[in-house]
Amino acid sequence: MNDKQTSILIIYTGGTIGMVLNPLTGSLLPLNFELISDQVPEIKKFGFHLQAISFDPPMDSSDIGPEIWIKIAEIIASNYDEFDGFVVLHGTDTMAYSASAMSFMLENLAKPVIFTGSQLPIGVLRTDGKENIITSLEIAAAKENGKPIVPEVCIYFENRLYRGNRTTKINADNFNAFQSANYPALAKVGVHIKYNTEDILYPEDGKTLSVKTKFDNHIAILKLFPGMNRAFIDSILGIKGLKAVILETFGSGNAPADEWFVKRIRKAIENGIIVLDVTQCSTGSVELGRYETSRKLSEAGVISGYDITTEAATTKMMLLLGQNFPHEELILLLNSSIRGEITLP
Repeated sequence: MNDKQTSILIIYTGGTIGMVLNPLTGSLLPLNFELISDQVPEIKKFGFHLQAISFDPPMDSSDIGPEIWIKIAEIIASNYDEFDGFVVLHGTDTMAYSASAMSFMLENLAKPVIFTGSQLPIGVLRTDGKENIITSLEIAAAKENGKPIVPEVCIYFENRLYRGNRTTKINADNFNAFQSANYPALAKVGVHIKYNTEDILYPEDGKTLSVKTKFDNHIAILKLFPGMNRAFIDSILGIKGLKAVILETFGSGNAPADEWFVKRIRKAIENGIIVLDVTQCSTGSVELGRYETSRKLSEAGVISGYDITTEAATTKMMLLLGQNFPHEELILLLNSSIRGEITLP
């Protein structure tokens, strides 16, 4: 390979982008990457050195979790010095979780890791997959003054590049499947690719990539709703081995002011369970104490998640728990932005 030739590693995990219709059942089934590359011959015109690693068999993203995140991270780490950037082809359903997890796992990342996929299979005439792959490759290869323009874990979809740990899938039918409600797009794609460099995170010089691969999934997500009964709350907070709860609250972090509810939350925290308050709203932030109903949560020891997404909160929590930090340090890290995942007041 020419020393100056840009090199990109494509990691094909599966997903709609590489699926075909099973004529017997009418369901979508994954195919291998070689057939995908045949469908997008345009990528050869870049002149990049492209190499692909395909999962065998390809996976539906609904089946992806920590074990697969570790596999992806290890592939990136073992090939890190050989490639200028990485493009991960992934199903859309859990892409925001995977991109969030990868952002926390890859400490001191200095190269682009771009997740993308499609809403229509690559073999369908109107597929969005071709443009998503082509532009993701171009972004992964983009440099300025010899350095990557976007050295972050990102999601590229439908003309927008987002920070991976700021995204949520919001649409199952349209091509604009993702949004980053509380953080600007890192790039907008039209005739030109316009990078929002002021909002891109750049690594400190001299630090080497460090990969975190230990997760602890002894967590629960508790989404509040009007009319909750005590048995429901007790069943969640009483899970054996539970270490943390992501509490999806109303508005700016509000919850019922009923004494029985606050008492159960307080008891869980006293028993060592961490409770992180995340708003159910797609836009906005938790502000504990703004209303009386959230003040009681704060007094009970609930931690503010600010404007973090549920996807980022889930993966960050599992990864931090896996590192066995002391309790107080863990709380401090949850209240800190370690990969640009939250906006602090």
